[in-house]
Amino acid sequence: MKKTTVSTLLLGCLLHGLAQTPAAGGDSARFFLHKFAQNIGQEVYYRTAGDSGVSYAVRFKFVDRGSPVPLIARILLTPSGEPLRFWIKGNTSRFSTVHDSVSVTGSKAYAKVDDSSFTQEIKGPAFPVAGYSPATVQMLLLQYWNKHGRPEKLRLLPTGSVSIKMSGYDTLFYYGNRLPLQRLVISGLVWGNELVWTDNDGNLVCLITNDAEGDKLEMMLDKYESLLPELIGRAATYGMQLFAASMKGDDGGSAGARGQKGVLAIVGGRMVDVAMGATTPDAVILIENGKIIKAGPKAAVAVPAGAKIIHAEGRTILPGLWDMHAHFEQAEWGPAYLAAGVTTVRDCGNEFNYINSVKRAIDEGVGVGPHILKAGIIDGPGPMGLGIVRAGTPQEAKYAVRRYKDSGFVQIKIYSSVTAPILKVICDEAHRLGLTVTGHIPEGMNLEQGVDSGMDMVNHIQYVGPILARTKDRLVDWNDPKTAKGLDFIRQHGTVIDPTLGVFEMIFRSVKDSITSMEPAFGTLPQPLQVLFVTMGMPPAQAEKFKSYFKDLEKQVKVLHDMGVPIVAGTDMGFPGYSVDRELELYVDAGLTPLEALRTATIVPALVMKQAGISGSLMPGRDADIILVDGDPLHHIRDIRKVKLVIKDGKVYDPLQLHKIAGFSK
Repeated sequence: MKKTTVSTLLLGCLLHGLAQTPAAGGDSARFFLHKFAQNIGQEVYYRTAGDSGVSYAVRFKFVDRGSPVPLIARILLTPSGEPLRFWIKGNTSRFSTVHDSVSVTGSKAYAKVDDSSFTQEIKGPAFPVAGYSPATVQMLLLQYWNKHGRPEKLRLLPTGSVSIKMSGYDTLFYYGNRLPLQRLVISGLVWGNELVWTDNDGNLVCLITNDAEGDKLEMMLDKYESLLPELIGRAATYGMQLFAASMKGDDGGSAGARGQKGVLAIVGGRMVDVAMGATTPDAVILIENGKIIKAGPKAAVAVPAGAKIIHAEGRTILPGLWDMHAHFEQAEWGPAYLAAGVTTVRDCGNEFNYINSVKRAIDEGVGVGPHILKAGIIDGPGPMGLGIVRAGTPQEAKYAVRRYKDSGFVQIKIYSSVTAPILKVICDEAHRLGLTVTGHIPEGMNLEQGVDSGMDMVNHIQYVGPILARTKDRLVDWNDPKTAKGLDFIRQHGTVIDPTLGVFEMIFRSVKDSITSMEPAFGTLPQPLQVLFVTMGMPPAQAEKFKSYFKDLEKQVKVLHDMGVPIVAGTDMGFPGYSVDRELELYVDAGLTPLEALRTATIVPALVMKQAGISGSLMPGRDADIILVDGDPLHHIRDIRKVKLVIKDGKVYDPLQLHKIAGFSK
């Protein structure tokens, strides 16, 4: 007979309650859940008021690329809104779970997190929250904060604290009627800022947050679903403005970025020509109007009178780095990227309104972040599809490509549910309009078929293996003629490969191993990110089985590189900014020299994205996107982490200040 526990009884009672129609005098509401602006699920709460207090029973579920993410919760408040009990169980992403409970009696809170139980003293206002979901609990958190006089910091149960601020007011139009909304910012619950809109009674209308995978998630009150695109665009702008405001000094200038009228001169460092591999000791670089105007040895480049001097003695001068597989999911990525020396990113698929607003804010100087090259995502119909830009017919495919082109996108990103005939239409239309095509190899196709259909680039090294011969251990058979043929196909077509080795390293790591071996700055990450990453990986026995497979992926990168296949460094998110460094370290582990690795994040991406005339090197005429690094990454690639100064478009940034505003401890 199955053993019945208290948790089982609680779960049964909760499920029973959720299955019932709300009692008389109670009410309910529904929020639609979105990823890539696509409606992927819903959250429903049932509110019941009685003599013992007010109870909210919550049912939350979305389906992300075919994987269900269900969660249930219940919270009981006193009639005046003080928390008494909170219970939550389920999934917070495709890869993470939650099982917490909190019971409050007087000045004590009794908490259980997974298998750990503990008691806490409560001093002052405190509210139980388990993370970004469910939205109902965040709505109640805001109402509690408001009733308690809007404190600057509010303690959370079982752990943590949040900062909540009124950010302003927005008036939208709903079927011709004015809809006034309050806008608030919550910090500390996830990495960075959540943007929240409520009505004048404090009821939640929209919450824009990040799920436990780091993906942006929107929760929208069902009746206002049509207003979501407008709020997504506003969230991007407001999020970027928060950083611009935080970087303003007392004099109205920028505390983190210093503009320079006239000439800026970098003097005394070791300048690296990444294209030719040459280095210039005691170099001088002159910058004016955001461009490099001269660069060379000190004896050949005179510093004009009145120039602002940056002393670079003992440091290495490099072009700003590129991340060729970014997903700019939130405003915090902007300063985090710049702090790590990344001055250009290719955003490989995002929400249309969101990424347009983010790029506009950065380009207009309202926000803080790298240059963004936009790749617009297109998927096919079906349950595994991602986002709302779907193409199931040639007409839909052509329309999607043209819309991206008209909005300043430079590339199309193919996702996994696109069919073979539609892939050909997308590629033909993109090429006709001067766009290139990258992405996943769709289900049912292989890399050769994708490239023959017109794909110029491929994301993720995993798509190379299936066109090569395999051993019985599922590793590449390097002696089989089929392997040579597959590799030569890639070389002959000039297909650009974005390996994302760091993603596979994270997936295959043993959760028992120290994560600092792959990310030495792990302890400086914002706390929500540390919690997110530390549990990623596999049990030790399973991880051991994948070691040879990961080494095989590294060898594929090395062999392709040595054949002349363009390899570009991309991260697919990971540790914000720092994962670019890790990707380069893995390329060196695979056998590339440090210089070859650095090229994958500088001149090579600039060439394949047709930006070499303005970026990717330190030649005169290029954008002044430059990093100063302690040490010598040409001999010790890990020195690339020691970024001491960042220049983007001639503006000078302090990495410590950038990390601070992005929530890093240093």
